[in-house]
Formats: sequence, structure tokens, C-alpha cells
Amino acid sequence: MLPQSPPTPQSYQGRTRRVGVEIEFAGLPPQETAKLVLNLFGGEISVVSPHRFKVEGTRWGTFVIELDTQYAHPDAKLLEEVPRMDSEWERQRHQMRVDFHNRTRQLIGDVVTGLVPTEIVCPPVPWDELGELDALFKALYSHGAKGTDASLLYGFGLHLNPEVARLDVADILRQLRAYLLMAEWLRQEIDIDITREVLPHANPFPKPYALKVLALGYAPDLDGLIADYIEFNPTRNRELDLYPLFAYLRPDYPHELLHNKLVKARPTFHYRLPNAQLSQFGWGAVVEWNRWVEVERLAADHDELTRRAEAYVIYHTRSRLTRWAGKLRDWIREARTPS
Repeated sequence: MLPQSPPTPQSYQGRTRRVGVEIEFAGLPPQETAKLVLNLFGGEISVVSPHRFKVEGTRWGTFVIELDTQYAHPDAKLLEEVPRMDSEWERQRHQMRVDFHNRTRQLIGDVVTGLVPTEIVCPPVPWDELGELDALFKALYSHGAKGTDASLLYGFGLHLNPEVARLDVADILRQLRAYLLMAEWLRQEIDIDITREVLPHANPFPKPYALKVLALGYAPDLDGLIADYIEFNPTRNRELDLYPLFAYLRPDYPHELLHNKLVKARPTFHYRLPNAQLSQFGWGAVVEWNRWVEVERLAADHDELTRRAEAYVIYHTRSRLTRWAGKLRDWIREARTPS
């Protein structure tokens, strides 16, 4: 399968748009995974800490492979601290504290290996080269990695971070509107795993927020768009997380959610919905990218986007009885239609 071209294949910087890919899985610890990445894409392995590795110098940049829990890794803030006083005793005391912290975090990682997933954070890859990245997913599965469908306990996902084509509010709003209209279709196409439906990591947007954004008169400036997003979505756990993009566009915006250490400012959408379907033949980043492209195609079709937004608002602001009656009429019509 080949990656489909988005309506705007070039970025606002005039180069081929890139896509960051993240995947979670079980069955293969970080060190073995790093060797696998090295064998596929070259580069050199760098040991950051016992449960976090980098593969640097690949054609696309640096892969980060780690246990997906912050408690298995040294706290960077603590490591950056300096002794409180300039004395030999204080320096030794500080070093003892750092050594104890590092050993504790390593022990935690040793204990939870196999219980928490391994995560690969890939470097940004040009969208038309995603097919080459898909070799990674096939190799992971052949080496024993387990994806979402391997256990009811596995709520693993694949995240895409498509680089935005433009930075203006109007274009971002069009993409958001298109996503809200396509979200149900995406969930059906992906067939979201029941465990991921229960877990909060990729929750759908609240209906009142969708109605607000899809209203034809909704035309906020950037700060207004951010303020409304925060009001209705005070969490990173949305199927389409816009906090990284907002943090990039407004680094000085006065709200703690945009300054959370887990929010990495970047000019991308953070699409968190797909399962990690490692056991599914032919599955990979290209499959999920092609689904995402359908969102961008709708966003680029002004008339269709407007028509569907208007229909959505009309339907979801009618009474439940009226909506039920409409569905009943559709069922009767289908039943009377000759097969």
C-alpha cells in the first residue's frame, strides 16, 4: 500500500510535509527494540539510561525507544540540580542522592518491564516515505512484539503527528471541523479496541464542543480558539490533541496546560486514535495515514465541509424524539426497498 497524497503535500516552509509516528507494544524490551531499529535503518545506539535508548544518525533523524512510564527513567530536573553549597561534603551528599535516584528508577524499570509497554518515538518522516517506515512494524511483530489485539490488558496505540500545512487559524479550524465530522467514521474504520474505548487516552470530543466549533458563525482568533479548546477539553486525552500545536503557536499563552512537561510544542496535529495492530497483515503507518488524509480532503472541500457541518448541527440540536422518528422512517424505507 502506498501513502496517499494530502491536498496540500508541502508544508508552510515549502518542503514535503513530515509525519511523526509513535507506537506502543509489549513483548520486546527497549534494548532489543533499539537493536532492531539499528538493523533496519542504520545509525548508532546511544544509551540514555537503562530503559531509554536512542538510535541516532538514521536517514530521518533520531529514534527514541523507552519504557512508556516516566518512573522508569531518571528525573531530568533532579539531575540538573546543583549542590546547595560549595563544599566537598555537600557535593558528595548531592552525588549520593543522584546515585540513589538513578538506581531506584532503574529498579522500577526492571520490575515493570513486561507490565508497561515499550514505546518507539520515530523521527519525522516525509509522508511519501511512510511505506519505508512500515518495515519497522513487520519486523516488530516477527520478533515477538504484541499489539493492541494480543490481550484485553493491552490498550496500545499508534499516534501520528502530521505536520500542519499552514499556521493560520482559518486552516487549523477547517482541519478541526473536518476531524469532528469524520471522527465517527474513523472509529468505525479503525474498529477501536474495547480496552482503548474504556481507557481515557483517546476520548472523543464532547458534543457541546463539536456543536460550538461546527456552528457556521464560529470564527475565533487564535486566542479564542485556544480558550474554547481548554474550556471543553481540559486534558491531553483526546483523540486529536491540539495542545502541542497551540503550545507552538502561542508559547506564552497563560495557561498551565500549554506548559505541561508532557506537552511537546511542535507544528503538528497529535492524532491519538489508531490501535497498534501489529498482528494485522499489511497494517502500518501508511494505513492510518491514508485514513487521516480523508480528514484533510474534507477540510479542503469548502462546500462539502459547510454542508456537512450545517447538517450535523441541525441533526444534533433536534429533540431526541424527532431524531428517533427520523431513524424509524429510514428503517421503514430500507425495509420496503426490494433487495
